[in-house]
Amino acid sequence: MNFSPRQKRFGLIASGVLVLCVAAAFVLNAFNSNLVFFFTPTQVLNGEAPRNKTFRIGGMVKTGSLQRDGTSVSFVVTDTINDTTVHYSGLLPDLFKEGKGVVAQGKLDEQGLMTASEVLAKHDENYMPPEAQHALDKAAQARAAQSVKP
Repeated sequence: MNFSPRQKRFGLIASGVLVLCVAAAFVLNAFNSNLVFFFTPTQVLNGEAPRNKTFRIGGMVKTGSLQRDGTSVSFVVTDTINDTTVHYSGLLPDLFKEGKGVVAQGKLDEQGLMTASEVLAKHDENYMPPEAQHALDKAAQARAAQSVKP
């Protein structure tokens, strides 16, 4: 079969568009699989966090909640309204302390406890992860609104 120059040009353009669509699909799939959402302990308690997907939880490390067993640690992340227990095996960052800001990345188990694969701590005295600071600000606003109601 002999194609005219116009048909050949159309075939090349259609092939190019198809290749671009396939490449875009691969990029979007990779982006979606690496996307990690942030939740507060209140959102986790309300069931907004995914059960079998990695996400981040942020807030403050509750004072008196840190328990160490070798390289395994357990601590409670709080947004001052609700708490979520986090289990982590590995070395904690040097700046990780009770009463300070933290973001943990991991998955929830069947009991609602988070098993973290990564723990991030603030890096200086005045810094808190933006997500954690926003969560604490929202919790403070909610607490203030509840105390104003008669």
